[in-house]
Amino acid sequence: MAKTRKFAELLQAQIRHEFTAAQQYIALAVWFDARDLPRLAKRFYRQAIEERNHALAMVRYLLDRDEPVAVPGSGDVRNDFSSVHEAIELALKQERAVTADIEAMAKAARAEEDYLGEQFVHWFLKEQVEEVAQMSTLLTVVERAGGNLFEVENHLFREAGTETGDAPDMPPVAGGKL
Repeated sequence: MAKTRKFAELLQAQIRHEFTAAQQYIALAVWFDARDLPRLAKRFYRQAIEERNHALAMVRYLLDRDEPVAVPGSGDVRNDFSSVHEAIELALKQERAVTADIEAMAKAARAEEDYLGEQFVHWFLKEQVEEVAQMSTLLTVVERAGGNLFEVENHLFREAGTETGDAPDMPPVAGGKL
């Protein structure tokens, strides 16, 4: 499918980014877990699964479009942080980078007049608005807590009661969502 070549190449690269994000979120979760911050740990363990599902939704799309798929390794993952603030800052930076990557995919799909690709990436654009907003809010909560991590944990506990669950409009995931 020569028409979708650039978009497919960017999507293949994004699969690696999503798997790397999943691994980074596991590293963050473990770091929080080791510091007896169970709500932060749970948040990032769950986020890791979400990133894995994103990667496999991209795999499913490529398979459905008869594009070649190579399952990549992940990039480098950071495992040590000087503070909760620094850890959350890394997560926010990562989400902003993913947003830029998704925007580049959308531009490529549009430039190639790949309307199916453009529609596929639309869900991810919407998802990134939510991801950046949530991570930005978490960083603000950490800053306002002024070192009192119990306040951060309490915030996450309160927020857990308002979670909406899986997005019903998420693209299909190769092997099924976890």
